[in-house]
Formats: sequence, structure tokens, C-alpha cells
Amino acid sequence: MVFKETISSEEELRELLGTPSRNVANKVINHLDHHCREFIAKSPIVFISTADANGHCDSSPRGDAPGFVHLLDDQYLVIPERPGNKRMDSLRNIIANPYIGLIFVIPGLEETLRVNGKAAIIKDSNILKKMEAHGKTPMLGIAVQVEECYIHCAKAFKRSKLWHHETWLSKAQLPSPSQILADHINLPDVNSETIQASLVESYSKRLY
Repeated sequence: MVFKETISSEEELRELLGTPSRNVANKVINHLDHHCREFIAKSPIVFISTADANGHCDSSPRGDAPGFVHLLDDQYLVIPERPGNKRMDSLRNIIANPYIGLIFVIPGLEETLRVNGKAAIIKDSNILKKMEAHGKTPMLGIAVQVEECYIHCAKAFKRSKLWHHETWLSKAQLPSPSQILADHINLPDVNSETIQASLVESYSKRLY
């Protein structure tokens, strides 16, 4: 598809959308103050955005019990790398390009916390031991040197009504992840039943 009308400069954007208010322009801080630390301590999930050396982007969630992200000080945090599917998209991107963006979410709260900075993959045992869960110490962690922190407004959550239970679909209406995966994998010996059995095993035996 070829789009006929696109925006190609910040000047065009500003002409259409304007400039941020004084409050918005001044809300960014460059460290984890006590407000940010409390927010992260109460968040059970963070979405991380990375890109490779060519700018190809990826976003991925990391979640665990509230407080699973370890705060070293007001400049550094560490996200434990729990077992995954071994694609390692985020980790491979960080090796190629250290810049990272984080969005912390607290269930029921419509505002989110955004953190931007530079990441490194660490295997420091003295740090990783502090993020042990269910008797398992993560082999690796994503350490982030904080450059920007700020609260993101609630408009997206308000528009989506994400925390309004009455807007949630019934289980019967939800998409089937196992069927989606089977169709995308598209191999003769793979179907929704074999995928579902594999998912159940993974979720019950390989979370940590």
C-alpha cells in the first residue's frame, strides 16, 4: 500500500498537533526518585522496547510478583530474565543496540510509568541472587541505566476501558492462542491440540 499523505518532519507535526504544555515539558526526570521507586515496586509487569542495529523494533512483556524488578540505586534497575522460548529477541537487540524503553503498569491504575535508558545483559551472581523466585535464580538480567523517567497520562487506558471488567470478553469469545500458533507454524504434525499440550507443559513446568 502506498500512502499519499504522510508527515515527514517535526515542523509538520507541530503545525498539526501543537506543542506540549509547560507541565508536560517539565515532567521528565533523569533518575529514579522515591515516586518512581514506589511505582516500580508495586508493578507486576513491564513492557520493554528494543531495536537492533538496523532499527528493527521489538516489544516484549516481563512479569512476576510486584517488586520483581530490582532497584540498585537511583540510576540503575535490573529486570530478571526468566525462562522463555529461546528466541531472545530483546537480548539480541540489546547486544546490537543498548537503547531501551520501559512501560511499567500497575493493575487498576490508568497512569503508567515510562523509563528510557541504556541496557546491558548481566550475569552478576550477587545481583541475580536477589531476584530468586520459587527457588530459581535467573541466569541473566537486563540492567538499565536510567536516562528518563516520567508518568504517562491515562488517556489510552480510559479510551480502552482496560480495567473495566464489564468490557472484557467472555472466555468463549477470546482468540485461541493454540490455534493461532498452529496455523502460523503450519507444519503437518502440529495442530491446536499438540500446541495446547505444549503450552500447558511449559506454563506448569518452566516458568522459573
